[in-house]
Amino acid sequence: MEVRKFIIAPDVSIRDAIRQLDQTARKILVVEEDHKLAGVLTDGDIRRWILKNKDISMPVRLIMNTAPVVIKKEKSHLALEIMKEKQIEGLPLVNDNNEVTDILFWNELNDHEPGRQKKTQTPVVIMAGGRGSRLYPYTKIIPKPLIPIGDTPIVERIMNQMMEYGFYEFYLTINYKKELIKAYFNDDHPYHLHLIEEDQPLGTAGSLNLVKKDIKGSFLVSNCDILVDVNYTKLLIHHQTHKNKITVVTAMKSYEIPYGVVTLGESGSIDALNEKPRYELLVSTGLYVLEEEILKYIPQDQYFDMTDLIRRCLKNGELVGAYPVMDSAWLDMGEFSEMKKMAERMKL
Repeated sequence: MEVRKFIIAPDVSIRDAIRQLDQTARKILVVEEDHKLAGVLTDGDIRRWILKNKDISMPVRLIMNTAPVVIKKEKSHLALEIMKEKQIEGLPLVNDNNEVTDILFWNELNDHEPGRQKKTQTPVVIMAGGRGSRLYPYTKIIPKPLIPIGDTPIVERIMNQMMEYGFYEFYLTINYKKELIKAYFNDDHPYHLHLIEEDQPLGTAGSLNLVKKDIKGSFLVSNCDILVDVNYTKLLIHHQTHKNKITVVTAMKSYEIPYGVVTLGESGSIDALNEKPRYELLVSTGLYVLEEEILKYIPQDQYFDMTDLIRRCLKNGELVGAYPVMDSAWLDMGEFSEMKKMAERMKL
């Protein structure tokens, strides 16, 4: 493994660190100063900074962990045990001069990430009733949830990923080509699956009324065409700790305007010219944590999207929070180009 691609300097901006994390598709970077270990930066450190609405042009030295857990070569056989105890996914390997010689990653040493095995009663609702119009003409033949990524349908990949964190109670809302979906899931499975049939399309939130009687407390909701590489256990803990009624899992997208952007003054004269500015935006990934009590805001037998539910909750003073992840942690199958990227990632 090329260690250098995981190493940054303490004066590198948080914005550039985010880009580097996205390029490596990992959740940890090592901060070096004068070729010595100075700290560790994780996606969690960046998440906490973003949630404080702080400036990501600031240097990483402001948010890095200056006393990280490390290990030496002679103790490397204990790496898995240490990562499990500390609930971390990467461990720098250092020599006697405090120089980083390698990084040990949990998923390279073990089939499961820390904290994944414990079972939870928290249910998961997967919205699988849409027509998948962005993937037409594929979806003219096969429903979007059953479109394979590699050799496994996307919806089953979602469930397999969540099962690794102990989630096994799934509600799948279906409508378009539902007979094909029912036929596919006709066999025995290692999870509890409830197929919830919509009589008419109800949107990304409207069909939650169909599972209202079965839902208690917190529950997860996912679109059926996304994969989010997130620790679902930590996500649920974050949601409950912050007492959110809805937590929206967001990804940071960076967009560059390929032109000079003009700012005008009151008289119509140009006040400033910003050449090719770059903007960072938090966008919804299609993964949420909800509390059952907010289901009262969803109208019966009406098309109602998750955005409608969030707006209604905000209007009624309910607490709606965000849980940012790196852009590389979010895979969206909704368009052909993204579906190809997702298939490539699944081969890694």
